[in-house]
Amino acid sequence: MITTEDSSDHTVWVSRSWAKINLGLQVRNRLPNGYHEIATGFCFINWSDRFEMKKASTFSLELSDKRLPADHNNLIVKAVQTLKRYVDFDDAWSVFVDKVIPFGAGLGGGSSNAATMLRMLNKVVCPDLPLKDIHQLVSGLGADIPVFLHGKPGIGSGIGTEISFRDIQPDTWILTIFPDIHVSTADAYKNCMPDENPEFPLEHILLNEPLEEWRYLLTNDLEPWVIHQNPMIGDIKDQLYELGADYAAMSGSGSSVFALFQQEFVAVDAFNQFTDWKMKANITPPSFIPDTGVYRSS
Repeated sequence: MITTEDSSDHTVWVSRSWAKINLGLQVRNRLPNGYHEIATGFCFINWSDRFEMKKASTFSLELSDKRLPADHNNLIVKAVQTLKRYVDFDDAWSVFVDKVIPFGAGLGGGSSNAATMLRMLNKVVCPDLPLKDIHQLVSGLGADIPVFLHGKPGIGSGIGTEISFRDIQPDTWILTIFPDIHVSTADAYKNCMPDENPEFPLEHILLNEPLEEWRYLLTNDLEPWVIHQNPMIGDIKDQLYELGADYAAMSGSGSSVFALFQQEFVAVDAFNQFTDWKMKANITPPSFIPDTGVYRSS
């Protein structure tokens, strides 16, 4: 058991929990345990939840969106409980999360929240515990958590937890649209068609092929079934191309759809079009770097 010092500081600590998109998603194999071997590119978008953490008599979690559980079913609580199994730290904190990232959207909001909670604990009560060790301790909690823990884009393999950190953050404007459709991740994987040896491996495409070729080479293997079940997702993808996108795809298991634009005015015009249609939309600048710092509130 690792022991950390107790903290008596009553400062309010704040941090941001960022969303991600998947640059392609190749399903390579269906495993006997129900998981899937995949290859996918993780990068960040400028869509975030806000965390506040302050000292309390016991751990508590409050979310601005009351539709979400704040008990042991929430990944934030699971992250604290998992770390507590291995690390003796003071977990008596009151945590409030202002939820902005849509949930059930394929943007990794739950995993990002868990990772942000772990980064805050690492900063405030477990400063001597390397982040890579936390990565190992919570490895079974969620496939997306490692990339959020480190706050770096990368290529995921295995069941998504093996991350090769690479500079694949697009040097383009990223427009992300959430159509308020909730897709079952389990059903999306259950109904996909794995391809163990794709003609163009995802890593090769992301690192070697120009953006102009991605439309023809970079695919999300979960898209066909999800779009068949939810045609509106396919319509949004088509509309993004019609509005001038250089590349468009569904993120993860959906339902969010994102597009890459090399020209700012084209991206902004598309953003305005979707907001006029009353859809949730987010625009991210080129080469975006998320601020994963943990700060004392002023």
